Amino acid sequence: MAAKRRTDEMRDRVVLGEFGVRNVHTTDFPGNYPGYEDAWDQRRFEEEFRVDVIREEEGTLEFDMVGIDAAIANAFRRILLAEVPTMAVEKVFVYNNTSIVQDEILAHRLGLIPIRADPRLFEYRNQGDEEGTEIDTLQFQLKIKCSRNPQAAKESSDPNELYFNHKVYSKHMTWVPLGNQTDLFPDADFRPVHDDILIALLRPGQEIDVLMHCVKGIGKDHAKFSPVATASYRLLPDITLLQPVEDEAAELLQKCFSPGVIEIQNIKGKKVARVANARLDTFSREVFRHEGLKNLVRLARVRNHYIFSVESTGILPPDVLVSEAIKILMGKCQRFLNELDSVPME
Repeated sequence: MAAKRRTDEMRDRVVLGEFGVRNVHTTDFPGNYPGYEDAWDQRRFEEEFRVDVIREEEGTLEFDMVGIDAAIANAFRRILLAEVPTMAVEKVFVYNNTSIVQDEILAHRLGLIPIRADPRLFEYRNQGDEEGTEIDTLQFQLKIKCSRNPQAAKESSDPNELYFNHKVYSKHMTWVPLGNQTDLFPDADFRPVHDDILIALLRPGQEIDVLMHCVKGIGKDHAKFSPVATASYRLLPDITLLQPVEDEAAELLQKCFSPGVIEIQNIKGKKVARVANARLDTFSREVFRHEGLKNLVRLARVRNHYIFSVESTGILPPDVLVSEAIKILMGKCQRFLNELDSVPME
């Protein structure tokens, strides 16, 4: 029985020790463990696989993906980062720029501003096409000039009082329809995601007059196309108390973990520690610094339970990004199967 428990732990848990991590590699491949049926089975996978949405806020989505291997989880994360397309500034035509920001730096700053435009409405621009059309390009204009405020007090030294338009923000970027885009997108509100991104500072007489072309692209080509600020995953924590922990030891144990992980109950006049919510822990392994506690707790992570956190840049909602990433992953799998079918069998 003890041998089976050790085998189950090796298969299902990544164990964190004082000086290292055990059971890091996946070992449940067919034939590795006598008595275990590890051959891949679609029916079993469909029964065990699930996705649970834990928290969804504006721009942020946390969900659990259970029953998959690390390779699939990491492929999904990489697709979110680098292969879900967005619209971003690709070409900047500088007609006038007398600010202290060089043209190249200004163009770079403009390229990193996230644009609220659904990329599913557009096509990829053809290689070598410099002009762009209404189906593959969004055009924005930034035209602003700084001037003095004649009503400002003479003794004032505040630029906000002394000058008009001395701060150039992303809200000053305006959409200029190309071709028949007004008819194609009658209800469109193409604009930067955030209005308060500072682009440059001006002084009286200085001005910026540029035209921008936004195209569809992916983060693999340039980071400005990445639709997420962060897309990460971690394994579900699993904390087990091997022995009862009481009184002062219970209070010390509670301090070794993140808030909410360990709670103290009063049982028959004694303070007794119990694991309340292991999910909240960050696994600092602080407990291993205490000789009286380190042998009372087992720290592990559930091998096939992934906690995903997706934070959108605001171009698309995070739930849409996740669904688009799933479609891309499915497309990759289908292309791989098509390649296998096309290889002649000997």
